[in-house]
Amino acid sequence: MITRTVSIENMDQADEEKLSKALNDVWGVRKIKLNSRNGEAVISFDEDAASFMDFEQAIKDCGYNILSNDE
Repeated sequence: MITRTVSIENMDQADEEKLSKALNDVWGVRKIKLNSRNGEAVISFDEDAASFMDFEQAIKDCGYNILSNDE
């Protein structure tokens, strides 16, 4: 399992449900933790079932920009 953190531009508390649903729909997801206070999403996933790019695309598909992510 891999855990990655991504910063999401202009995410607020009202966005958490929309983003949570989109991220939880990605195959291989294990755990999603969203923090609207600091605009971050912590994503844990099975690297044999998904790539981090799948989660980045889900965020973009919801209309949000990714500021940065950890490696």
